[in-house]
Amino acid sequence: MQISVIGSGYVGLVAATCLAELGHNVVCVDSDSSKIAALNAGESLIHEDCLQELLSRHRGHRLSFSTSIRDSARNAMVIFIAVGTPSTESGSVDLSYVESVARSLAESMDGYKVIVEKSTVPVYTSEWIRNAMLLKGRTQGDFDVVSNPEFLREGTAVTDFLYPDRIVVGASTTRAAGMMREIYAPLVSGSYAQQPSAVPKPERARSLPMYIETSPRSAELIKHASNAFLALKISFINAVANFCESVGADIEEVCRGIGSDNRIGPDFLRAGIGYGGSCFPKDVAGFRAVTREFGFEFPLLDEITRINDGQRTRFVQKVRSTLHSLKNKRLAVLGLAFKDGTDDVRESPAIQVIESLLAEKARIVAYDPAAMERAKHVLGNTIAYAADPYAAAEGADALLILTEWKEFATLDLARLKRALRSPVVLDGRNLFSHAEMAEAGLNYHSIGRPTVEPAHSLLKKGHITK
Repeated sequence: MQISVIGSGYVGLVAATCLAELGHNVVCVDSDSSKIAALNAGESLIHEDCLQELLSRHRGHRLSFSTSIRDSARNAMVIFIAVGTPSTESGSVDLSYVESVARSLAESMDGYKVIVEKSTVPVYTSEWIRNAMLLKGRTQGDFDVVSNPEFLREGTAVTDFLYPDRIVVGASTTRAAGMMREIYAPLVSGSYAQQPSAVPKPERARSLPMYIETSPRSAELIKHASNAFLALKISFINAVANFCESVGADIEEVCRGIGSDNRIGPDFLRAGIGYGGSCFPKDVAGFRAVTREFGFEFPLLDEITRINDGQRTRFVQKVRSTLHSLKNKRLAVLGLAFKDGTDDVRESPAIQVIESLLAEKARIVAYDPAAMERAKHVLGNTIAYAADPYAAAEGADALLILTEWKEFATLDLARLKRALRSPVVLDGRNLFSHAEMAEAGLNYHSIGRPTVEPAHSLLKKGHITK
């Protein structure tokens, strides 16, 4: 099928590349000519497992890049809209980019098209796009608008697309629904996974995805409600972790007990410094804004955000309490991305913690396996950047773990201790066990768990080097 994907960000680029992997002819369109030039030169622009491999496989064959919406719209049968939908100051979703694309499509189309919302948008956006195009002179029979929300996790976006739990398609006509089924047929039938060149299937992936057909409004709501619920699980377990600290319980043990219930499950029950990224904060705020717009009170959404924001404040307080003062303290920070497996620093809890520490005159030396270049655009030269974790730790008064990179969990703790000026670790992601930190002789503070103070440690209250 001839497909156009408008937008070359995380969602657009992954969708375009994976649709080409499924055998479709895809043009990925972006108004940023420098991004298109880079993509045409073979650069992936974002850090995603398997993405560079698939780009190299299909670029110039089934996948091309363009700045022309007009040309791509005329040649495509199906047009995916995957442009940015940022939050406004009020928390509502800014649909100006979607509106601009809809107007351009209305002016460019020749013949019937299926227009697919891939960007995360509030309920009723499909009608809004339809009306915008009708106002531009299109007729009802010229097009259909379909909602097909994405459920991609940064770091595993390619395998999430190719081996999804579910595919949700909100269509109003049988014609549009049939074309969407054709697009996803290799995934729904399982035939893609049988190809010798297929991206390897993750261990926990379903044998076949659920294919769920709904109305466009329901599909739009599924996306916002899904992310709000996942954010709820994170904020809930963080609130429980905070109470664990008050009563001396261990959140890891509590999570094991809670997550063993099949009705709840262990996913997203990990205490830490909270969620971030471009999806959860924006989608919770957007869901809250649209409920208000329709006069529906949903205070639970406000509480999700309050708890999440409070996790950063509590962690900074923990650092301050441990070191007694932050002014002029040299702090080694491991992690800048909002999560492991990505170079994305948008709404990163790590960045927010660093900014709070800088406000109290701490000196920061940071390391991240993938996100340092992007972090420099945010933090500039307000912090120093290290070549590896051990260089970051050299001479530091404490080591802070702010992103859950798996490679951090396998660090040589004895080497870290030798590098640190004071053997203090504050773990915002609970990467280590109490036993291994005690054996290494490190003074270890984590989230929702008792502090580890080795018997031979000199770092008792009042003995931290100032």
